[in-house]
Amino acid sequence: MKETAVYKWVKSFTEGRGSVNYEERSERPATSITEENIANVRQIVRENRQLTVRSISVQVNIDRETVRKILTEDLDMR
Repeated sequence: MKETAVYKWVKSFTEGRGSVNYEERSERPATSITEENIANVRQIVRENRQLTVRSISVQVNIDRETVRKILTEDLDMR
């Protein structure tokens, strides 16, 4: 561990931090794989099975890799 990282940990513990675990954040979800997006992708594919991952991602407004994961992992398509 670098010396600067040690100084940051020491400072955070002296300021009252009581755990080494990450604190919960109130940010947007780390993934776009939601039930709503899965349903949207499923509906788009049902309407036209010849669409590309890129065109689906544009329609749903999420990343291509996320669309690929939805298609392969959640909808069991190839």
